[in-house]
Amino acid sequence: MKVVKFGGTSLADGAAYEKVVKIIQDDPERTVIVTSAPGKRFQGDIKVTDLLIRYANQVCQGEDATATVKEILGRYSEIATHFGLPAVALTPLQAALEDLPKQDYPNQDYLMAAFKAHGERLNARLMALVLTHVGMPARFVDPSECGLEVTGTPNDATISPHTYGNLHAFKYDPNQRLVFPGFFGFTPAGRIATFARGGSDTTGAILACGLRARLYENFTDVDAIYTANPNIVDNPQPIRQMTYREMRELSYAGFSVFQDEALIPAIQGQVPINVKNTNAPQKPGTMIVPEKGFKPEDIITGIAGGAHFAALYLHKYLINKENGFTLRLLSILQRHGISYEHMPSGIDDVTVIINRNQISDEQIDLVCNEIQCEINPDQLKWIPDYAITMIVGEGMRTSLGVIEDVLAPLAEAHVEVPMINQGASQISIMIGTRAKDADKTVKAIYDRFFIH
Repeated sequence: MKVVKFGGTSLADGAAYEKVVKIIQDDPERTVIVTSAPGKRFQGDIKVTDLLIRYANQVCQGEDATATVKEILGRYSEIATHFGLPAVALTPLQAALEDLPKQDYPNQDYLMAAFKAHGERLNARLMALVLTHVGMPARFVDPSECGLEVTGTPNDATISPHTYGNLHAFKYDPNQRLVFPGFFGFTPAGRIATFARGGSDTTGAILACGLRARLYENFTDVDAIYTANPNIVDNPQPIRQMTYREMRELSYAGFSVFQDEALIPAIQGQVPINVKNTNAPQKPGTMIVPEKGFKPEDIITGIAGGAHFAALYLHKYLINKENGFTLRLLSILQRHGISYEHMPSGIDDVTVIINRNQISDEQIDLVCNEIQCEINPDQLKWIPDYAITMIVGEGMRTSLGVIEDVLAPLAEAHVEVPMINQGASQISIMIGTRAKDADKTVKAIYDRFFIH
């Protein structure tokens, strides 16, 4: 069995749908299909999820949402018409859309989650209808049927451990394709709750683990995962094969194919993942595999960078002799709900690297004031323009001189490196630079390792 997930662009309209149907037809092992909501058909178009958010807001504000409902239904009708489905086939979809405002929700967060989830929910219903119509008997499986249970907040759910037992026990006809909506599950109280960004990827990984799939195929709009961002490096090499932990390290630093937490269920189930292109399904794509038995082809697998970081730099003589210094520093961050990314330190210096997107200007001032009052460092500096570059490769564990090869091209490019850290996994090196040098850093390191 293969679990196959398709993104919103792959399901945006009838022509895109047709490619997906052909992909499913071409491999009888592709028996479990995960759908995203229809994405943009062209530049300037609106995703169905965004239309559903508009619908939810109109309901909350007591506005007439008739036109929005018609627009949402029109997206599904267009696809149905492309395959010659009768209009009556969409009656359940229309009823589900019109029923959404009539439900009882504990608060607006639950309402928003339920509305957003229906992009995927309705698309999975439609996919099952289309597959059956073209001669592949298919069953729509709602997350409530298979026991896909979640906990957490309505719009940032976490998979419940009970789900995997429920999926192991799930009964189905092996002669039918199973079509699951991505992005959401049900709370113990029976409420819809959505995963965060990358939600349909997460659903695919959960199903691959819970149904014990041989392979999880994730179809996107790229041929493969590349060794570097194609917007920074011209024609970067595709990655043929990489490990889970390489993907995790690179996702953290900025690889955009997966949201980094989306892979965790597949990692737990040791299910290989194949990232492929819907528009070129014959290409091999990138295989993401367990570490056991993996033999790296190169020292470096990939380079990723992000310029969305900032840093707090503290200098105080004899920090290493001061009991509880780090505890007091982190306690201040905790009081303000701020997590830190990394904290390289020396005998008299500490740098706390923070995701700039999770801290406001007001919080910066409050945190700095409290650090000054409670810790009294000799020097305290807020560095707002920090970038992190990750150099990742399983081959680094058995190679000498990699750090020298990383730093040499940066010196030649006149890039200041205020921080360098080799990860505990021994498969990554982290470079800290100023944000203005982020792209230059990636390109210089790429040229050193991949241009021969």
